[in-house]
Amino acid sequence: MQHTLKQSTYKSYETYVRKHFKPSLGTIKLKELTPRTLQIFYNYKQEQENLSPKTISNLNMCLHKALAQAQSEGLILSNPSGSVSLPPLIKPHIEVLTREQQARLVQASYQFRYGVFVRMTLVTGLRLGEVVGLRWCDIDFYTNMLHVNQTLNRLQRYDDDEADSKTEIVTQTPKSQNSIRSISMLPELVMDLQNWRTVQMQDAAALGTAYFDSGLIATQENGLYVEPRLMREYYQKMLAAANLPNYNFHALRHTFATRAMEQGMDAKTLSILLGHYSVGFTLDTYAHVLTDQKWTAMQTMANMYNMEPPLRQPIQFF
Repeated sequence: MQHTLKQSTYKSYETYVRKHFKPSLGTIKLKELTPRTLQIFYNYKQEQENLSPKTISNLNMCLHKALAQAQSEGLILSNPSGSVSLPPLIKPHIEVLTREQQARLVQASYQFRYGVFVRMTLVTGLRLGEVVGLRWCDIDFYTNMLHVNQTLNRLQRYDDDEADSKTEIVTQTPKSQNSIRSISMLPELVMDLQNWRTVQMQDAAALGTAYFDSGLIATQENGLYVEPRLMREYYQKMLAAANLPNYNFHALRHTFATRAMEQGMDAKTLSILLGHYSVGFTLDTYAHVLTDQKWTAMQTMANMYNMEPPLRQPIQFF
């Protein structure tokens, strides 16, 4: 199974088994696992351990796949995970910078070494792992295209001693096939990257053979990767310099999407640029923009008609 899943997904499933399934369900025989048993298990996780509806949904998804495999092998007749009642998912609140806040952040970003990557995210909508995973071979300056082919993230790693959990930096293909995509670069981003390449070359010249050429775009002075945690730290410094609230890094992606829809980009195109699995997900995520757009559209329609009431005419009786 490990070889058929992305490492990040496998580590998540491993955590679910180790922390949740094994302590509570590990002694129950497979054929004795019933929907009622699972319902009690999920209710306890929600009410006593305060797990979120999203986490409980993820737990059931993981278990459902395992039990589906058992069913296909004839070990059980039916899948009990398909007959449980899960708590409704709560739509997460998304953070979006206003246009004025965005302008202030852009200005402040020029004071910092990694400001180019904040500006990049604001005009591409990349995820943080995609930003720090970009390589120069993913950039085509001839066509001004940026290609998303890999991500870089810090993931949990468990040794034989389960109590000793460690983390490691992992590069892998993006989370889904839709996330492997190409994005046209604005002239400002092209110039930003060219200037950043000059900075990298200066770093390499200063360190000589001590410089590590990783091929990555986001690098420290010694050429090593900039992991997501370090990028977040610099991003928070930029927010502070711009006197802005502590928006998370993903707010930059949401801000890009919001500005795009405000400018009239259609949902299908935006969904492709963001690497979403469906247009419906994009529309649902950015419904707040669509509400404003619908109001503006109806105002435009109203201007097409003469909505002024006619002058009152005397009533004629026949």
